[in-house]
Amino acid sequence: MKKYLGSCAVAAILLATAGVATARDQIKIVGSSTVFPYTQAVAEEFSNKTGKPAPVVESTGTGGGFKAFCGGVGEGFADITGASRAIKDSEVKLCKDNGVTDISEALIGYDGLSIAVSRGNTAEWNFTKAQIVQALAAELPDGKGGLKANPNKKWSDIDKSLPDVNIVAFGPPPTSGTRDAFVELVMLEGCAKVPGMAEIKKADEKKFTEACSRMRQDGPFIEAGENDNLIVQRLESDKNAVGIFGYSFLYENEDKLKDIKVEGVEASFETIKNGTYPVSRPLFIYIKNAHRDVIPGLKDFLQEYTSKNAMGDDGYLAERGLTPLDEAKRAEIEKAVMSGKKIGS
Repeated sequence: MKKYLGSCAVAAILLATAGVATARDQIKIVGSSTVFPYTQAVAEEFSNKTGKPAPVVESTGTGGGFKAFCGGVGEGFADITGASRAIKDSEVKLCKDNGVTDISEALIGYDGLSIAVSRGNTAEWNFTKAQIVQALAAELPDGKGGLKANPNKKWSDIDKSLPDVNIVAFGPPPTSGTRDAFVELVMLEGCAKVPGMAEIKKADEKKFTEACSRMRQDGPFIEAGENDNLIVQRLESDKNAVGIFGYSFLYENEDKLKDIKVEGVEASFETIKNGTYPVSRPLFIYIKNAHRDVIPGLKDFLQEYTSKNAMGDDGYLAERGLTPLDEAKRAEIEKAVMSGKKIGS
């Protein structure tokens, strides 16, 4: 079927996708592991209200989601993808190259990137961004204008005020939007405050950016895949390990985990919404508009997702850890999504 979808003519696209309704009666959604629980909640609410099959929601990571979403138009390709960052120009191009030229973007709310530890750990944790870099970056300044492999084995090697335990951090893989956000909001910002890094940045900014973006591969930093629940399980089994994930997972597991402050600020709905928590980011869904009139229930699902009942201050997504938009912004998003407003228009 895909060979009929290469035409950029609208009529050709509609003709090619005409068989989708009979071939697939469930909405297909991919994308961010952070957005996943929110989309899953909307899928369940949608199915309960309408009696229609619940959408199939797959946690692929933000990068993997865009790759699948931008693969083409038709029954074999996702209708929606969740993202814990905005779509990149390279992903817009990938979509366009594969005939996905009409996309709507919806900001659904905000999330903080939490750093957490087991409640079984009794230490008082508080990291600066520079300390996180000194723990997790693959290389650090050698004092001679160059770089050397990160020598720090324990948190106390960085600062005597930190716990005297081995550095073990479970975090997201490179395909995750959480990883992208962590690099941008923590590693790159914190790196500039590490002694010796300012000189490297002044001499070679590209070298600085590359060094600050690379995570350790010698053991202390462990990529835990796209399933954030696995990080929660690993922190339960190792009380000295820390985990990096979206605030919603900390919120849902507060009986097992406790927050580690960043720059002296605790992650919470209030600090994320008012901007005082230094590691927060927007969350999105992207919609393939060519599928709106073809996939059964897609319009109704989008209406449910952007509704006050879901995204409002007292909505069921806030109950699951999403920091909501203000009502005027939510209503604006709802209007844009339901009208099929195209990115860039």
